[in-house]
Amino acid sequence: MRPDDWHLTEDVDDFLARAGDFLRSRPALHTTPLTTTEKLRTLGTEAYKADAPVFGSLERAGEVRAVFYRRTRHGPLSLTPVTPADADALAARLAGLGLVLPVVSAAHDTATAFAEAWQRHTGATPTLSTRIRLYRLGTLTAPEPVPAGRGRRVGEQDREQLFRWHREFAADVGEDVTIDADTWADTRFGDKHYTFWETPDGTPVSMAGMTSLIGGMVRVDPVYTPARLRGRGYAGAVTVEVSRAALAAGAKEVALYADPANSTSNALYRRIGYVPLTEWAVYDLAR
Repeated sequence: MRPDDWHLTEDVDDFLARAGDFLRSRPALHTTPLTTTEKLRTLGTEAYKADAPVFGSLERAGEVRAVFYRRTRHGPLSLTPVTPADADALAARLAGLGLVLPVVSAAHDTATAFAEAWQRHTGATPTLSTRIRLYRLGTLTAPEPVPAGRGRRVGEQDREQLFRWHREFAADVGEDVTIDADTWADTRFGDKHYTFWETPDGTPVSMAGMTSLIGGMVRVDPVYTPARLRGRGYAGAVTVEVSRAALAAGAKEVALYADPANSTSNALYRRIGYVPLTEWAVYDLAR
């Protein structure tokens, strides 16, 4: 294929005008580009023009076949599924522009094909750093038995607890992020809607977040229970609670990510009705 089959832009509105229908055609598979581009669209160009994102769409015969994006000039490249030949053409195009890519994140075969192509075109030495499993909700099934208590939407009075649990969650998954009242809005957690599972006496014991409805899709993210409270069914209960809320809000598809190495969480998500959609991979692209 020709490298110029990829249309590049720094304008999120231009990108969505071209690729919005493609992203909405498979909303669970495209969950992250949908939420990321919506956040950038909402912020407006003035908020990010000092560190402009880059978007690309693979277009043939008047149709978009794949997309990529970088949220910042020095951020990771995220790419929807493409053939090895398309991955090679994109790597050639971006390398020719002199871009330095620290990371590529995509479905496993696509990420591998791009990492290998990037090595050919730049001499980089790619290293597989992370595996992620993407799930899509099938038939929601409440776990049995349901632990005593109820779900409750998180309110303004819960902010300190919310910040504390997100700091703990970030530490658990190895994310280097500062979470407090000043930084909250700029983190990947700040634009989500949260629910606590609380015991009958009103003590919060687990939380789950979800994105706003975008393109008929909601993503559950994150799910967290403090270590001392695990193994009691709280995570399953709160995940079902937010999944129901997503469906009630009109979601046609509900997605979530899980660490495939965590057999406990993967077994839980399958029990309550989530079905594996694809395996995701993240490669470091160090020179």
